[in-house]
Amino acid sequence: MTELTVIMPVYNGEAFLAEAIDSVLKQTFTNFKLLILDDNSKDDTANILNSYKQQDSRIEIITKTENVGPANLRNEGILHAKTEYIALLDADDIALPTRFEKQLLFLKNNLEYGVCGTWFTFFGDKKNKTVKHEETHKQIKIQMLNNCCIGNPTVMLKKSHLADLRFENQYVPAEDYALWSQLVYKTKFYNIQESLLQYRWHPNNISQTKAENLKKSENIIKKKQLLNLGIIFKDANINAYLNAISLTRGLTKNEIKNTVEASKKLIALNVKKQVYSQELFIAHINRIIIKSIRNCTENNWSYYKYIKNYSGYYSKIPTIDKIALFFKCLF
Repeated sequence: MTELTVIMPVYNGEAFLAEAIDSVLKQTFTNFKLLILDDNSKDDTANILNSYKQQDSRIEIITKTENVGPANLRNEGILHAKTEYIALLDADDIALPTRFEKQLLFLKNNLEYGVCGTWFTFFGDKKNKTVKHEETHKQIKIQMLNNCCIGNPTVMLKKSHLADLRFENQYVPAEDYALWSQLVYKTKFYNIQESLLQYRWHPNNISQTKAENLKKSENIIKKKQLLNLGIIFKDANINAYLNAISLTRGLTKNEIKNTVEASKKLIALNVKKQVYSQELFIAHINRIIIKSIRNCTENNWSYYKYIKNYSGYYSKIPTIDKIALFFKCLF
């Protein structure tokens, strides 16, 4: 019986598709089906896919007659998959040979975990930078408040843990962040602390071509997570709560004050609801607030006195930053 389904959406991928497919076929773990969903490509993608299908019976192709987008393609792939274990890979990235083997080993040995990611390394226009995401579930859960901290094309998951959650097309290109930020409250996540994927960076990356929708989507995704602490979308201080969990540079003095008060309320709410590890939650908020204080647009003596005497954060600021703040506000 096949143990793993690899889902790869592609649209006009002729330039890099062969490298991506080859990286799957060269895996040390071999008992998989590679399901490639062609989103009505207009280039030579179809011919490349047919050539590979003739060479390897593990490859299955679904061809769309109209463009539906990567989120919908992945959802169709998940629905089509007959295996418990599902791996994601984009058609311009490269999985290193031991990726599937190591992720499967972790998920099989840790039954309560539903998602396993890895570090990844950029190549192409942005070379040799390795993204090292948090390791443990508790860390990942908190980091999700600020950003997506699991690389989508590095993900391997258990289909039963995903339940009825799916990628939502309205959030593209942050559809992965939207899904993982919901699923992280329903099953445990883990990131293998090793780069097992090469992430190709080029001008046509969807995260670059849809930058405006990315910012808008991320804002909604963060607000949804605040619901777990009882903060609703229509709360009059919603922006202050967002600023307390996710860094916004260039806040005014009054915005800093509101953010500080919001941070105290969030910490108190977490004591009651126990959504996050309290120690890690406080440490996360402290880092955000200290960076916000440092990046305030109003550096005057009134601001300095507020931070030192009333904010409750002065003692947490590193000494060198205290000195810098003093002189910025003095002059």
